[in-house]
Amino acid sequence: MASACVMDASSCLGTRLVKCLLRRGYTVHAAVQNYGESLFLNKLECDDHDKKKLKIFQLDLFDYHSIVDALKGCSALFYSFEPPSDHSTYDEYMGEVEVRAAHNVLEACAQTDTMEKVVFTSSATAIIWGHDHHQNSESSHLDERRWSDINFCRKFKLWHALSKTLAEKTAWALAMDRGVNMVSINAGLLMTPDLTVTNPYMKGAAEMYEDGVFVTVDLDFLVEAHICVYEEISTYGRYLCFNHIINQTEDAVKLANTLSPQPSSPQSSENDTRIIQQRISNKKLHKLMVECQPQINDLLANQEECL
Repeated sequence: MASACVMDASSCLGTRLVKCLLRRGYTVHAAVQNYGESLFLNKLECDDHDKKKLKIFQLDLFDYHSIVDALKGCSALFYSFEPPSDHSTYDEYMGEVEVRAAHNVLEACAQTDTMEKVVFTSSATAIIWGHDHHQNSESSHLDERRWSDINFCRKFKLWHALSKTLAEKTAWALAMDRGVNMVSINAGLLMTPDLTVTNPYMKGAAEMYEDGVFVTVDLDFLVEAHICVYEEISTYGRYLCFNHIINQTEDAVKLANTLSPQPSSPQSSENDTRIIQQRISNKKLHKLMVECQPQINDLLANQEECL
């Protein structure tokens, strides 16, 4: 089985990917930037058998050589950006940080002879902003072919969307220039136990809801999508990844209570029975996941071991 690098492995997504890849027989290079080796192993909670297939690398996204070391000998990279501990707030400067990191990682991939495919984790926020969703036409529906408008993001201080858009565009430009086989997964809001209202994805949540593009994704589904996109040889381009859309009051209230528990729902919300028209599609990923169903069933069979 191939060797895969997971970067940043200490994130919620990264840790789950490491566990599932190990269970599938991969040798895994876990590149972590904000965790020490012992702390990461405690978080991972893998058995001795899996530890034999695991190598841990200290990652500095601004140290090109640390990236190259982590990638050495790997045929796959699963890359998701986690802000460095000294720059954890999404602000107007985060775009520069994320672009520089993406540039270093893709350049290092181009110099790694064994690299076969890069799975670049981006965000739905790199797709949804700056379009007119109020047209009654097919062009108002969004999928992975669309990009968020950079000027719109700057104007309304949508720093998460701006950072993800700029970083992904940088990665695609380098991948095409250097001949790196890359696919991207543009994920909806990741539903994790530690999710709070301060998550930078949430900026503009009310507008996303009203425009019918407020999508979320469960961790297990996101992991399945990553592995499927890597293992299926025919995958290409971008994949919009979500398995739920928040487009009615009940769902919005439920999410709001998850983020910030309230004693009761406002009466006005309880009386709002609207269902917002969905204006976003993940048909491309859905088709792929159906084709990958045997592999997904195998992954689900081992899901408890990946928890």
